[in-house]
Amino acid sequence: MSVSTPLQDEAQQQLTAGDVPAYMQALGKAARSAASELRRADTGIKNRALESIAQQLMTARARILDANAQDMQRGKENGLDSALLDRLALDDARFDAMIEGLRQVAALPDPVGEIDDMSYRPSGIQVGKMRVPLGVIGIIYESRPNVTLEAASLCLKSGNACILRGGSEASASNQAIGECITQGLLNVGLPANCVQVVATTDRAAVGALISMPDYVDVIIPRGGKSLIERISRDATVPVIKHLDGVCHVYIDTTADPAKALAIAVNAKTHRYGTCNTMETLLVDAPVADLLLPELARAYAGHEVELRGCERTQALLPQALAASEEDWYAEYLAPVLAIKIVDGVEEAIAHIERYGSHHTDAIVTQDYSLARRFMAEVDSSSVIVNASTRFADGFEYGLGAEIGISTDKLHARGPVGLEGLTTRKYVVFGDGQVRQ
Repeated sequence: MSVSTPLQDEAQQQLTAGDVPAYMQALGKAARSAASELRRADTGIKNRALESIAQQLMTARARILDANAQDMQRGKENGLDSALLDRLALDDARFDAMIEGLRQVAALPDPVGEIDDMSYRPSGIQVGKMRVPLGVIGIIYESRPNVTLEAASLCLKSGNACILRGGSEASASNQAIGECITQGLLNVGLPANCVQVVATTDRAAVGALISMPDYVDVIIPRGGKSLIERISRDATVPVIKHLDGVCHVYIDTTADPAKALAIAVNAKTHRYGTCNTMETLLVDAPVADLLLPELARAYAGHEVELRGCERTQALLPQALAASEEDWYAEYLAPVLAIKIVDGVEEAIAHIERYGSHHTDAIVTQDYSLARRFMAEVDSSSVIVNASTRFADGFEYGLGAEIGISTDKLHARGPVGLEGLTTRKYVVFGDGQVRQ
């Protein structure tokens, strides 16, 4: 049975009174207190907590899936689009993947306390860097209830307390998962305040969370462009973010046709509502006649709407004319923009102008060209001869991810355990004094 703390009681009293800013302040105080305790937790207890949470989830599977069904029904009634509904949905396979991700995080090396870059200085002191938690992390996300578990597991393993504010469309799912996390923490003697799921859907909670620098060390938003733009604009707490995922696949003249077809179809159709889904396909002119008709037949089988440049339309009469806005679009839907280009230089220029610096791929058999593409495309992930759908913390061996950062400072690409830590200098001496 869960045991509440004075700080939790304070938060609940503020929420009952309808004072959302005071409620969020109370959560912040509780998180800061928990972060201090969590810094002292060793790897063993953190791993036991993750396994305890996994056991709680398995016991509560039916209850969580039922809560998700309620969210899905409410989402349909409220007119959520298909991409958001896809992100919201939990089934047995996704549920199992959540637990697998949790256990992968438990199996990963704990970065906290690692000391590296040790070197002796002329004075005789040794100087190095120790990896330490960031402290308290606020995470704001839409739709995906699996983010509740991914965020909690990564923050816990990296020694950070977290405050999780999911979207209203997933409130029942998030609360059900949050109850399992709380009980799993209590089972091993860690503070329940290590992971707190915000219990109100009032939008004022977001405004409060992003403006509590005394209690929150960093904000990580996961959601639509408008949400992340708002947080980036209004936050007084540092933000790790990506705005959108306008991802490209460029098929070079030397590409193996079978690989090119498989990659281009998978990158678009594996899932539509994810930030690493291809939104624009670039095809080198000499192979467009060969590949585009075959690709169009494959996309037709998935009911993907095609929008193309004039040269694409000449080959594919069924393609609609692509506007300037299409090249910037993150569709998150079965819609694909296609452009025929004259070589890698034009492809790179297109990506630089219209891309979002998230994930871009090249299909080629030319090693030198692949190296050029990797060097010149300024994205958080650059992929050679594989689908953009691999740009994911789970696929990169991080166990899970808390988001994919297109920032260049602190963390870039999928943010896993190391991205949730920082480093401080440590110095070892033997009585030295500075002369």
